[in-house]
Amino acid sequence: MPDHPTEDRLSTLLQAEVYWTARAMQEQGSRFYRALGTALEAADLGNRRRLYAAWPDEFWDFYRRGLRLREGSGEG
Repeated sequence: MPDHPTEDRLSTLLQAEVYWTARAMQEQGSRFYRALGTALEAADLGNRRRLYAAWPDEFWDFYRRGLRLREGSGEG
């Protein structure tokens, strides 16, 4: 998947299933990112938008890691 400009990334993140991104953060991230993954799972749409806007590159990285986790699980 090619990299996208920030607005395209935000749109993709907002439309994507939260589970895999949050799971990648919780399994592969530092303590800080594990906590953000938990917050992401609990967030409503407005708060997800705030999280993604605050750390766009980091969430994009974990989104892509989540896609790999999903593919590895056979659900991709």
